[in-house]
Amino acid sequence: MKHIISILIENEAGALSRVAGLFSARGYNIQALTVAPTEDPTLSRLTLTTVGDDRQIEQIIKQLNKLVDVVKVVDLTDGAHYAVEIMLVKLRAVGPQREEFKRLADIFEARIVDVTPTTYTLQLLGDSHKLDLLLENVHPDYILETVRSGGVGLQRGDKFLHI
Repeated sequence: MKHIISILIENEAGALSRVAGLFSARGYNIQALTVAPTEDPTLSRLTLTTVGDDRQIEQIIKQLNKLVDVVKVVDLTDGAHYAVEIMLVKLRAVGPQREEFKRLADIFEARIVDVTPTTYTLQLLGDSHKLDLLLENVHPDYILETVRSGGVGLQRGDKFLHI
């Protein structure tokens, strides 16, 4: 099962490397990773997506909590949460495909952020399923380049990740 884990870490050189090292040393895969400073300049919030059963995720969280730089760890998938990622996809857009890609952008609420005589670049914000679905609706021959941010998420309601 896919899990989104949110981690508050010290905003110091090497903190991200230690988290990534923990995953590689134990043979766990990180599917996506984002990190940025928080409202507190001494802390960064790292959000990663990984796959594992409940026992594996419990083990990952225990190991993360042992790292010196880690302040707090929350598995967002344990409760109500909101998660999104952003994707940019450059498409070969010539002839009738130009109108088709405009319709597809409208359907998925994507923005066309760059236009050339032969390409469109779409920007799409949503959950990973929505981004995957857009890609499934475009023939692979028309996809020139794709980049995704990885998920970021917050707990819903009054819960929040803090010290």
